[in-house]
Amino acid sequence: MKVIVVGSSHGGFETVRGILAEKPDTEIQWYEKGDFISFLSCGMQLYLEGVVKDVNAVRYATPEQMRAQGVNVFVHQEVTSINPDEHTVVVHNLDDDSTREEKYDKLVLSAGAVPAKIPVPGGDLKNVYAMRGRDWAIKLKEKTVDPDVQNVTVVGAGYIGIEAAEVFSKAGKHVTLIDILPRPLALYLDQEFTDVLSKTLKDHNIYLATGQTVKSFNGEDGQVTAVKTDQAEYPSDLVIETAGIKPNTDWLKGTLDLTDKGLVKVNDHQETSQPDIYAVGDSTKVPFAPTGKELQIALATNARRQGRIAAKNVLGDDMKMPAVSGSSALSVFDYHFASTGIKEGTSAANGVLSQSVFVTDTTQPPFVPNEAGNQKVYFKLTFDPGNHRILGAQIMSKRDVTANMNAISLAVQAKMTLDDLAYADFFFQPGFDRPWNIMNVAAQKALQTLAK
Repeated sequence: MKVIVVGSSHGGFETVRGILAEKPDTEIQWYEKGDFISFLSCGMQLYLEGVVKDVNAVRYATPEQMRAQGVNVFVHQEVTSINPDEHTVVVHNLDDDSTREEKYDKLVLSAGAVPAKIPVPGGDLKNVYAMRGRDWAIKLKEKTVDPDVQNVTVVGAGYIGIEAAEVFSKAGKHVTLIDILPRPLALYLDQEFTDVLSKTLKDHNIYLATGQTVKSFNGEDGQVTAVKTDQAEYPSDLVIETAGIKPNTDWLKGTLDLTDKGLVKVNDHQETSQPDIYAVGDSTKVPFAPTGKELQIALATNARRQGRIAAKNVLGDDMKMPAVSGSSALSVFDYHFASTGIKEGTSAANGVLSQSVFVTDTTQPPFVPNEAGNQKVYFKLTFDPGNHRILGAQIMSKRDVTANMNAISLAVQAKMTLDDLAYADFFFQPGFDRPWNIMNVAAQKALQTLAK
């Protein structure tokens, strides 16, 4: 059997890896439009801050490693069209501008997504950058040490925008962070958390221009000099656009069924509307455990999981994509936070009636001094007030307690209730935590609240 895999990021890599694990003698052709396979954009901040020294190390595998396992790796070659009836694809070799057809028995598309460009004047000015992929990583690294770059404006205050703002703040630049929403990280955290993080960002020379809409990028001599919003104008030697992504699927129109937003429609086996063609990653939706509905949740974990499910089904197994909770985490200077499932701020958008409790505690008993690592911890638990089902949670501290969200993610997927969580068994040792885990404490408080 011949399998063609298009795209080498998380979903594509996991598909190839999954096939090799089950049937290593499968003929695999793996295509990457760029000249570098399996770059991890989620590791870009570590490179930009110098934690990882070599940009070429921010990857899953090299072509040489994969070829040694029998995979035919093609870089700088783009699959431009598909003929489902003939089971062929057209490949454009970007090195010599030639094209050819390749036959497949099974085809897996990890088309991914590209940074969304803000539709305003000035987007083509020099020093208007994105933050996705190896090429942008190299360019951004140069700007962190460029003495002519003093004012950096980041558009978009989600995960990538926060990472960009922190990178350039640590590089000694003045950073302006613009977002149309009223709070940074508003889609990931409720206000109890973002109030703390907003102060932290301001303390690190990051100006929050939230609740503002970008109207134009202004420039002189072809280079950006300012970003104008509906409320102000901000001097800018460098602009980084992080205002979302869009699926890289224009080339699939008319071949596969797409949503109105360009996402590839897949079933629970990752199969598309055409036989023997599968799709995984950021250009698809995943089943969301709290609601059972499908959502676009662009996370590496989801793409890897989809890739493994696709590999299983390509090889003849019958495996469905499990529902996910949308768990994610990030560090913002000294703070570490994580969230999963539904939050108070996303409940209405998901069509769910929810209630939440917010608790604060310390990570260890009071007798343990701060110097020994004892830190304040914030935790918010969201649940269905009718049947007590756990829907999601958020946690934050200057100590890394983010792994608690893995337990809540499992609770969401297992449809556990407050009654289950209130007295669930978690270990206690004063060097690590409290006798009652903060998850127990929150569930107990929620039950007390509902009993009133």
